[in-house]
Amino acid sequence: MFLKPDYNLKNIYEIDFAELKEQGVKCVMFDLDSTTMVSKSATFLPETVEWFNTFIKDFNVAIISNNKNKDYIENVSKLAPCRVIGHADKPNPKIMRTYLESAGIEPECAVMVGDRPLTDILAGKLLGCKTILVGSINPKENLPTKIVRALERSTIR
Repeated sequence: MFLKPDYNLKNIYEIDFAELKEQGVKCVMFDLDSTTMVSKSATFLPETVEWFNTFIKDFNVAIISNNKNKDYIENVSKLAPCRVIGHADKPNPKIMRTYLESAGIEPECAVMVGDRPLTDILAGKLLGCKTILVGSINPKENLPTKIVRALERSTIR
């Protein structure tokens, strides 16, 4: 199935970066809200910052978000250990493609990591890169979000 991610993991902390490196991955692109930080919090959990530091030296890393709030993206950019790009309009892969081209990286050498099949995973598939679907970094999401997430994930089974 087209929306089926290459990997389906509990959260970002389960990503095997050694395996990705062995596969020739040079760039890891992450979604922002619910993937690398609690949605709309504009702050990274301390364990997420430590986690980034374990692999960021080995990969070109970017956070690519659909969030259109310029101030929010600027605030996150000040905290992030990598480039943060907002207003990405995923599942359209144009912004991701432009980013990879600017870094001189082919899509086959990249991976898109996100919590949403219909935006993050679809964008990665349309781009032609590997994809990793992860659960929300926030185990205490509200009920409507949990329902939408479950419905969206039913599209990949």
